[in-house]
Amino acid sequence: MEQAILHHYKHIVKKINQLAPAMEKLSEEEMKAKTKEFQERYRKGTPLSKLLPEAFALVREAAKRTLGYGQYDVQLIGGLALHDGLIAEMKTGEGKTLVSTAPAYLNALTGKGVHIVTVNDYLAERDAEWMGQIHRMLGLSVGCVLNQMDNTARRKAYACDITYVTNNELGFDYLRDNMVQSLNDRVLRGLHYCIIDEADSVLIDEARTPLIISGAGTNVPKLYHLCDVLARQMEKGSVSDRFSKAKAYAGEEFTETGDFIVDEDNRTIFLTADGEKKVEGFFGLSNFSDEQNVDIRHHILLAIQAHYLMKRDVDYIVRDGEVLIVDTFTGRVMEGRRYSDGLHQAIEAKERVEIQAENLTQATITLQNFFNKYEKKSGMTGTGASERREFRETYHMDVLKIPTNRPVIRKDLPDHIYRTKQEKFEAVVREIQDAHEKGQPVLVGTVSIEVSEKLSRMLQKAGIHHQVLNAKFDKEEADIVAKAGEPGMVTIATNMAGRGTDIKIPEESKAAGGLKVIGTERHESKRIDDQLRGRSGRQGDPGESRFFVSLEDDLIVYNGKESLTEELKKQQIPPGAPFMDQRAAVLVNRAQEKVELDHFGMRESLMHYDALNHIQREHIYRYRQDILEDTRLHEEVLNMFRHVVAEKAEHAIKGKRKDPAVLQTAVGRFLDREVTDDRYKKKRTPALVTLIANDAADRYDTMVAAIGNPERFAAVERNLCLRVLDTLWVLHLSEMEKLQEIVRYQTIGQKDPLVTYRMEAARMYDALLRSIEENTVEALNGLRGRNDGSRTHTEGNGLPETPGKE
Repeated sequence: MEQAILHHYKHIVKKINQLAPAMEKLSEEEMKAKTKEFQERYRKGTPLSKLLPEAFALVREAAKRTLGYGQYDVQLIGGLALHDGLIAEMKTGEGKTLVSTAPAYLNALTGKGVHIVTVNDYLAERDAEWMGQIHRMLGLSVGCVLNQMDNTARRKAYACDITYVTNNELGFDYLRDNMVQSLNDRVLRGLHYCIIDEADSVLIDEARTPLIISGAGTNVPKLYHLCDVLARQMEKGSVSDRFSKAKAYAGEEFTETGDFIVDEDNRTIFLTADGEKKVEGFFGLSNFSDEQNVDIRHHILLAIQAHYLMKRDVDYIVRDGEVLIVDTFTGRVMEGRRYSDGLHQAIEAKERVEIQAENLTQATITLQNFFNKYEKKSGMTGTGASERREFRETYHMDVLKIPTNRPVIRKDLPDHIYRTKQEKFEAVVREIQDAHEKGQPVLVGTVSIEVSEKLSRMLQKAGIHHQVLNAKFDKEEADIVAKAGEPGMVTIATNMAGRGTDIKIPEESKAAGGLKVIGTERHESKRIDDQLRGRSGRQGDPGESRFFVSLEDDLIVYNGKESLTEELKKQQIPPGAPFMDQRAAVLVNRAQEKVELDHFGMRESLMHYDALNHIQREHIYRYRQDILEDTRLHEEVLNMFRHVVAEKAEHAIKGKRKDPAVLQTAVGRFLDREVTDDRYKKKRTPALVTLIANDAADRYDTMVAAIGNPERFAAVERNLCLRVLDTLWVLHLSEMEKLQEIVRYQTIGQKDPLVTYRMEAARMYDALLRSIEENTVEALNGLRGRNDGSRTHTEGNGLPETPGKE
């Protein structure tokens, strides 16, 4: 199948090549005119597939004139795959950035906009300027969305034909667009077509956690401080066997030690029976499991998580008294981002810095559900085939391997595996020194800022000149990368020097063996290892790579087979020498496979839990859209009045057998007469309920008509409906988060937490919808203004001031 697709694409590439001479003769103005011609032909019904050969040939000619080089045939094949909605797997160094330009241009001809999604702001800005030259020459507009931009700048960037943006900025803009008070405040103009660079990083690695927008909630620093004090006193324990849901369902018992268990696989914390007693004693509780103690339980788990799962200079850094998140996939500081659900505050308590206001989730979506909203999507990566099944099942996208332009001659050497971390780092320094002395440039990849700084100190001690690239030196990134290929240069870098980094290798460095890549430990995913290797040996350049591993690395400690690790430790090998036993390599590979399987389980679990959330979110957002567009909003409000008042009347009648006082209390405020009025006498219950409901709606409608300013009142009605909807939706999201935390404990009770979650979440959503209707009706019923003098805060036309934006 794959070969058949490639054969078909090669046939199209032949047509594109045949058009090259004609395109070379065009002037710059004639090239721009070609774009207008294509757009007109598309508007008249010509499909993009018919325009494709000419469009691709035009883009290649524009690339030659602006960049000095055009696409190779294999890059055109990659572009064809992107246009067809596939994930193009192309080896690192094959020029994926240029590959995206032709399909982006072709799809931009529709006028609906194209999003090119990158993994960080640095690449988005670089590519918009670099590749944007091609599109601007052809008369298309190119925008770039960066983290620090305001809404006006974002709206302008998204209005362009082609927009470069990170996956996080794009997702957050979608969520914020569904929180606006006016359609004019939105920045996006639809989700038509996207090209996702480093698709496996965006759609697989980062998809383990949802996107969350938070707002200020309550601030309870005292509880964070108290829980931090208690967490420092508690003892980490273990279980007699590896914890698993399957064993819990089967009712198998575990022998626990300590006060809490750290589940490294799922990055969660469980209190033991002793731990629960310790919390009860500390806070003076009679029963830790009581529902009224859910906040204390939540905060103590956060405090333990902050101490035992969140590592300084790995997951975050502390700069100027502020805790800043480090993106583990890119190695960059995530400016303006905070962990949600109180975790950031727990880390602030741990680090003894000022605890900022607690956040409340206002909107959330998984990357899976977000990107599946696009009409068409495609991706490119150097490492995607291993995740082929997940791409197909989750995103409905197939992976196509694209041939390389030139053979890869880089030497990927076997791992060197050592007993201890110290032996490993000493071996790394020796390896660096050997390469440095012969003038070979070296790129040393580390998994954290902490390790990069440790290695830097060792190199300083050895007298080896080097440069460091991590989140603390992100401002110098361009200069550091520019020098990394120079003869004898040693560069220590976190994942910032991974995806998308193109290190230029001069001839002198090539003669010394090309760029030498050294990994100081294996990453959790083999794909990230391959990305690091891929900084070397690009486009047929010489190069080599080797990873150094120790039995003390986190990957092995938490995921390696314990029995095999112990056997290796018992082997008699000289100090500082690597293991020669092939089982050491097997240990490392199996540890990576286990982590990747665990991560797949986390993504699968996230999808399962979010399935119901997604349905609810889509319904709420559609309802919100209807309110913003004023689509029969007043008629909908009248129906709400009928429904809410009918329910209140029916409940009052059934409860007290038509007691007038009870009925008056329930519905009297919605009517312009007493319920004892002759109009309501001698009516059977169904007829009475219907009459009262209709009278309530008529009274509200009459009030609106009497005000005499329909346009002004429509704005008030719309804003009050939005205010009620948004307030209750945020509270619902908070309750859903608490529900997830509560049902997790049901694993121990031999219940499937997902089943419980779905049943309870459906019940909660039904309650939310009823609450939205009831609170909307109560709020709008209070808008009597000058009609009955019941409100004192009114304007000259009897209307309250329009609520402002949140």
